[in-house]
Amino acid sequence: MKALNKLTAPKAVAPERIIQFGEGNFLRAFVDWIVYNMNQKTDFNSSVVVVQPIEKGMVEWLNGQDCLYHVNLQGRLNGNAVNTLTRIDCISRALNPYTQNAAFMALADQPDIRFVISNTTEAGIAFDPSCKLSDAPASSYPGKLTQLLYRRFKTFKGDTDKGLIIMPCELIFLNGHHLKECIYQYIDLWKEDLGADYEKFKTWFTKYCYVCATLVDRIVPGFPRKEIAQIQKKICYEDNLVVQAEIFHLWVIEAAENLSLRQLANEFPVDKAGLNVLFVKSEAPYHERKVTLLNGPHTVLSPVAYLSGVDIVRDACNHPVIGKYIHKVQFDELMQTLNLPMNELKQFAADVLERFNNPYVDHQVTSIMLNSFPKYQTRDLPGLKVYLERKGELPKGLVLGLAAITTYYKGGVRADGKEIVPNDAPEIMQLLKDLWATGDTRKVAEGVLAAKDLIWKEHGDLNTIPGLTDMLTDFLNSIQEKGMLETVKGIL
Repeated sequence: MKALNKLTAPKAVAPERIIQFGEGNFLRAFVDWIVYNMNQKTDFNSSVVVVQPIEKGMVEWLNGQDCLYHVNLQGRLNGNAVNTLTRIDCISRALNPYTQNAAFMALADQPDIRFVISNTTEAGIAFDPSCKLSDAPASSYPGKLTQLLYRRFKTFKGDTDKGLIIMPCELIFLNGHHLKECIYQYIDLWKEDLGADYEKFKTWFTKYCYVCATLVDRIVPGFPRKEIAQIQKKICYEDNLVVQAEIFHLWVIEAAENLSLRQLANEFPVDKAGLNVLFVKSEAPYHERKVTLLNGPHTVLSPVAYLSGVDIVRDACNHPVIGKYIHKVQFDELMQTLNLPMNELKQFAADVLERFNNPYVDHQVTSIMLNSFPKYQTRDLPGLKVYLERKGELPKGLVLGLAAITTYYKGGVRADGKEIVPNDAPEIMQLLKDLWATGDTRKVAEGVLAAKDLIWKEHGDLNTIPGLTDMLTDFLNSIQEKGMLETVKGIL
């Protein structure tokens, strides 16, 4: 078996046009895979310089393989099982700014650099007031980026054509807006150090740098420990950086205020590569779509399936009863609360079901049920309220999901003898324990719905929602008397 490097495998050479903060599994299986496809299918002709955003990372591993590695995509596409291996060759080199700060800062001097992409975890986009302009480097990601931008401003003397298009991929809503605000905070913090450049640099950043909010979606399990020997035998290379991901991918990119959708699409022609990337004026409805149609069904299907004796998400999708329940919640209830075109929503929901039905991933429903009440509050309760407002009745599937969560938190033993072990904040666990100790399902329902400080937050006391207390009580009684599966049959 051969070592994997540019001496043993062909590697494309292209101008370095993208700086990528982050070398982890997600970026390599998502952004770099997308750039590779753009290079293959369009005239994008660009390579990526990876920058390690924290002091300890894996750039040495990347450089050890000349930044070559394979992406293993697994899942269902149009109903068919897919399992592919693709060698990615679009990363030119990887830098550690803590040991190679001069090389890192010199990226700002390269005229071809046009894009900055990042995934530094949800905590990465944060302002640290202890950072200094003179740090080598600043500790935070926004601090490093501001240093780089100022160096570029100085090198090119404020050239209006040398601004950068910045597309963060951190999993926070409006990530670009947060990053832009952090950069402004650093510019203001370093006002004295910037001196006469302060106003000019701030204006250059405002007018000629473009910070786009994005939404990314692809499940990336990471390094395939169980299958690595089999994969290496198949590819005939000793690749220690194989990254496994689902075949589904979605990148929603919201154009910055000072950048038109057409210009963004022309400069970053990912749509021409036939990839699932959308350039939009606002990512908000797509964020809502993902939370509602992917996370929402996950949250309620898990306790319903588990209490019916089904442990794997894929098996729940294929179950003759639970599968219909999932479809009802997703298509008949939650989908009716969104404002995007119905054909788009149906396609996304169908993609979600294919993802749930991934033959290569045994996704345990119990892994989804951690902190189920707070998840229901953010993912399902808004849809319940909108459905009631639009249809004049409560969505039975969503209310049954809440009853399933409430029953799951009772604990005890499942019909097949498995012990039920819920997990949440201690105060929520104690509340449910005390409520179930009353032996009165009406009191359980009223107590859960009244927990505005613990669970429902700004939604207040849910007992005020017409009919909800009665319906929840009825479902709790039915689950106790008939079992979960028979209760589900009753609403289908």
